[in-house]
Amino acid sequence: MLKIYTYVGCDTCRKALKFLRAKKVAFEEIPIRETPPSLTELRAMRKARGELRKLFNTSGADYKAQGLSKTLPSLKEADALRLLAENGNLVKRPFVIDDDVLLTGFKEEEWREALSIAD
Repeated sequence: MLKIYTYVGCDTCRKALKFLRAKKVAFEEIPIRETPPSLTELRAMRKARGELRKLFNTSGADYKAQGLSKTLPSLKEADALRLLAENGNLVKRPFVIDDDVLLTGFKEEEWREALSIAD
């Protein structure tokens, strides 16, 4: 089943959930702050999304407070993934994963294509 990691205060997450419900897509919603994605899920997302930076919530307070815009380029991938697994606030959301779908953020067209949803 599709897993979607969300934060209740996130407008983008609310839009994504509204979209999934409207399209009658079954999913399991997981609170990202309390239960961040696992290292295995993060590794899979990293492989699918390419650039490590795409997994980070670069506009978030935690990202800025930790100065990650400066340190992320020199971090080892394992260390960066560990940061994400330990702090859900750092993860780009919504974070969607299942066997065939790996998405971060919400762009309706990208989601339609990934989930095989017609207009």
